[in-house]
Amino acid sequence: MELLERIKNAIIETMPAMAKQATQEALEKGISAKEILNSALIPGMDEVGRLFREGEYFVPEVLVAAKAMNASMDLIEPILVGSGVKKAGKVVAGTVEGDLHDIGKNLVCMMLKGAGFEIVDLGVDVKPESFVEATKREKPDILVMSALLTTTMLNMPKVIDALKEAGVREKVKVLVGGAPVSRDYAEEIGADGYSEDSSSAVELARKLVNV
Repeated sequence: MELLERIKNAIIETMPAMAKQATQEALEKGISAKEILNSALIPGMDEVGRLFREGEYFVPEVLVAAKAMNASMDLIEPILVGSGVKKAGKVVAGTVEGDLHDIGKNLVCMMLKGAGFEIVDLGVDVKPESFVEATKREKPDILVMSALLTTTMLNMPKVIDALKEAGVREKVKVLVGGAPVSRDYAEEIGADGYSEDSSSAVELARKLVNV
């Protein structure tokens, strides 16, 4: 369908205004919010992820593509919620205690949202007990932790220990990432997965919730 293709291309070509306009037109023509999500937004962000992974897009392009996706999402999200459309899963995300960097975490959240996940973003400098409280309150499928410093990376296992102490570790999959983090470190601290960038985080999240 031409309008769905326009929305998808507006995301890939990083044009927020066009994405919003085409989404409005699609809704007025009777195209469902679910179809816009599944046939335009998710494929569009998947393609952006591929371009990023292959080095054709960089962080600025991904951020503007995510802005285009959000422009469309702002229009369809209330309809999706009202119609009870099932999300791909629920994610609680945050940058660990002592770390104020959020670009990587924000990118992951945007890409996951574009893939149909519900996002609860705790922000930066998140203490272990805050991750635990959010896990109990939100009952997410996945907990995403980010760190950009080798010093703050050491707070990741503290969060996992806190989840264990609270008896909720087995109820959530833990996904970690950030510049100093590695697959070996993720395994060492007992995380369920590691992602080196935002697009592979989406692939991993889908596997973790069997989408």
